Amino acid sequence: MKQYFKPAAALAAATAAVLALSACGSSAPATSTSPAPSSASAEGITVYNAQHESLTQAWVDAFTKETGIKVTLRNGDDTELGNQIKAEGKNSPADVFLTENSPAMALVENAGLFADVDKDTVAQVPAEYRPSTNKWTGIAARSTVFAYNTTKLTEDQLPKSIMDLATDSWKGRWAASPSGADFQAIVSAMLELKGEDATLSWLKSMKENSKAYKGNSTAMKAVNAGEVEGAIIYHYYYFGDQAKTGENSKNVALHYFKNQDPGAFVSISGGGVLASSNHQSEAQQFLKFITGKAGQDVLRTGESFEYPVGSGVEANPKLTPLKDLQAPKVDPAKLNSPKVSELMTAAGLL
Repeated sequence: MKQYFKPAAALAAATAAVLALSACGSSAPATSTSPAPSSASAEGITVYNAQHESLTQAWVDAFTKETGIKVTLRNGDDTELGNQIKAEGKNSPADVFLTENSPAMALVENAGLFADVDKDTVAQVPAEYRPSTNKWTGIAARSTVFAYNTTKLTEDQLPKSIMDLATDSWKGRWAASPSGADFQAIVSAMLELKGEDATLSWLKSMKENSKAYKGNSTAMKAVNAGEVEGAIIYHYYYFGDQAKTGENSKNVALHYFKNQDPGAFVSISGGGVLASSNHQSEAQQFLKFITGKAGQDVLRTGESFEYPVGSGVEANPKLTPLKDLQAPKVDPAKLNSPKVSELMTAAGLL
């Protein structure tokens, strides 16, 4: 018996046929036999990533394997991506923002662009490793250190405080990377702890006393080569080099200022979900995953040598435990990157 189709049914059948022929002619992989994911999961989330690309890729691979949710990364640095999100506002295509340091997170938070972090995720990260506002959360941490050349300095000759580097006795003897987000985060902590006048005075002395290098690795190499006696960097550059050949750190040791000194600042890497995201559930799942045990274990066992901050995961055993660093208490939500840029520009460092 001949069958008759209603116009709508005929159109649907024709459309399906065209799609099927298009699929056959494309280079796309064969359709999985697994149940179809939700439309949001299939579309995935977009992460603006200012963390180390290899670390975030490890998180993404593990998360996608567990959940089936696709993640697209757009990589850049803290300041660049923070300002980009601020400029894009509610039209940003980003679902999640990850940084190496807190000031860029505070920049986006102060623009009112973050959603609240899910309570289950907040509960995974101790209060000292996240902002008081809970508009984003800590995902990792790094410690400020004074990397010094062991052939030029003995322990009793090391500065007792980062503030000592402003004295004439250290003129021409130390280095940093003032243009980097890492160093600017350290200055943000100094500003919060010591105030504007003291910070500006220190920065002006730094302009006269220190040598500027592009990047922490380059500054550490200069210390290793004896170009300078020491440099303010983050700890993981040393451990990363030691885990490879050690050729750029063989003459280097790390000095931890401790004693709640501004130079003992522990910078919190941040993660937040954009309020404008159309994939709130998936974005929150991603943040919960990387602060959970599986995500934090990537920090403990991987090659980033950054500190885990969530789910009770211990740091790589080669690192000085976080609790022993005697870091000053700084609310990451209060770190002020625009003011730091203003002060560093006034001091002639930017």
